[in-house]
Amino acid sequence: MAARQFSGKKPENLRYTVNMLLAYMGRHKFMLLAVAVLVSVSAMANLLGTYMIRPIVNHLADGGVPALIRGVALTALIYAAGALAAYGYTQGMVRASQQILFDIRRDLFSHLQGLPLKFFDTNRHGDVMSYFTNDVDTISDALNNSFAMVIQSFIQIVGTLVLLFVLNWRLSLLVVLGYAAMFLYIRFSGRRSKRYYSRQQESLGDLDGYIEEMVSGQKVVKVFNHEEANLEIFRRKNEELQKAGTGAQGYAATMIPAVVSISYINYAAVAVLGGIMALKGMTDVGSLASYLVFVRQAALPINQFTQQSNFLLSALAGAERVFHVMQQEPETDEGQTDLVRVRKVDGKWAACEERTGHWAWKKPDGTLVSLQGDVRFVDVDFGYEEGHPILKNISLYAHPGQKIAFVGSTGAGKTTITNLINRFYDVQGGSVLYDGIDVKDIRKDALRRSLGIVLQDTHLFTGTIADNIRFGKLDATQDEIEHAARIANADSFIRRLPKGYDTMVTADGSNLSQGQRQLLAIARAAVADPPVLILDEATSSVDTRTEALIEKGMDQLMEGRTVFVIAHRLSTVRNADAIMVLEQGQIMERGDHKDLLAQKGRYYQLYHGMFELS
Repeated sequence: MAARQFSGKKPENLRYTVNMLLAYMGRHKFMLLAVAVLVSVSAMANLLGTYMIRPIVNHLADGGVPALIRGVALTALIYAAGALAAYGYTQGMVRASQQILFDIRRDLFSHLQGLPLKFFDTNRHGDVMSYFTNDVDTISDALNNSFAMVIQSFIQIVGTLVLLFVLNWRLSLLVVLGYAAMFLYIRFSGRRSKRYYSRQQESLGDLDGYIEEMVSGQKVVKVFNHEEANLEIFRRKNEELQKAGTGAQGYAATMIPAVVSISYINYAAVAVLGGIMALKGMTDVGSLASYLVFVRQAALPINQFTQQSNFLLSALAGAERVFHVMQQEPETDEGQTDLVRVRKVDGKWAACEERTGHWAWKKPDGTLVSLQGDVRFVDVDFGYEEGHPILKNISLYAHPGQKIAFVGSTGAGKTTITNLINRFYDVQGGSVLYDGIDVKDIRKDALRRSLGIVLQDTHLFTGTIADNIRFGKLDATQDEIEHAARIANADSFIRRLPKGYDTMVTADGSNLSQGQRQLLAIARAAVADPPVLILDEATSSVDTRTEALIEKGMDQLMEGRTVFVIAHRLSTVRNADAIMVLEQGQIMERGDHKDLLAQKGRYYQLYHGMFELS
């Protein structure tokens, strides 16, 4: 996917993003309410503690020792209560924030699982990973640091202003002017840094995507000596991130120095004017002492507020990306026909729970249609992008138990046909029928449960070899796993491994050869025991000897099943019941091996090496 370009605009879905965050926080409102109460207690304790300077100083000036001791003791109690409340809200906030992040990650992963394959075909893996790491981490920082601090800063700012007016309303007019100057600058800086925070998150996702691609493709990089070129591209992307980060942090970094400078000027002016007022008897010494401490402390909550605004801006940029993904339309499934196990009762099929080895389609009206594996394409048109058709008026059929092969050059539409059978994509014209039922009327999970697929690009998961084979059937027994491995001719090499079926597979099977990984992928399809098999160049990555072993085992697996084969080597399709020669999205020739050779057309030329088969 092309890198996203920063438009320089404000986030378009800011209101939606904030509402979504509030909705997630609302799921834990009682815990957050408790945090808010404790934060309020802590903030008010700090305000009251500072205000207590007034009576303590006045009692000290009057010589009232008992009253002085009582004042100091009360102040100590106030600060102790504030400290306990602070401990309570920090612990509560940690628990609440982790629960909220748990919910967001869970819902994001769940939503991603339901998105159509097109989303993953058009988004790099690094970008998707960035949603779970960088973007969710920014939300985590904001929740852990900002929620409680914003409440505390707000109470301290408002409380400080109120107490300043209580202590000396004349001087407070000057302080309010300083406050106004601070907030005007915060608003000015915040508006500009917000744009750069969005750009920073996009650049970070772009960089992560590039790193993921390069790390996974290091062999290709080294084969073609592409290190320097890759480094140059990395530098360019890293520079984009640096500029965005500099812009975001540059404006944000000026907030605190500006606020502190304004507060110093304010403090100096108030101290001079307050001293003159005290000399003229317009205020008492205790009030002035307390007042000056409040003015000195006034910058602290504002500084905290500006710091949290940086966290919040970054969090909103990350949250907007996360919630944008969660807004993507999930894979639709209007199908109502289900797949059920059946057994014969009085000569008729009846649904049952026990394993019988027989399946049937159960229509919405309760009618059972035996699963045979009859697949038909009727005048099918399809294109991944509008205006760019891949398949044009394709019609074909596969009777139960037939082996249908597709051959043709790259881009001819071979893999696309199999993608339409399992509804990774839906046709744009015509229909695909499965046992006489339009696949759009079959529930997707039921449809895909009836299919076994072996792809050219194998993907193994972290776990044991047995776990990877069991991926085709999660409740498979060890005997079923070993039987599937024997069918795929994988059992012998598995038993030679140090721990046999318990050998760990890591890094997508990097500790196995390409051929061994392909054998495990075939065993994974075999353990599912499906009525229809799709083999997408399943033996393209193995040597001729291994290919012969696989084909020997596959003959047993394919017996009685409908099989679609995308051929890499024409030698693998000679025994197919029908061979379809595809070119530019159309079926140019069809027939078995002998018929097509007799026609002396495109297949004949491919078979005899007159044209290369990609």
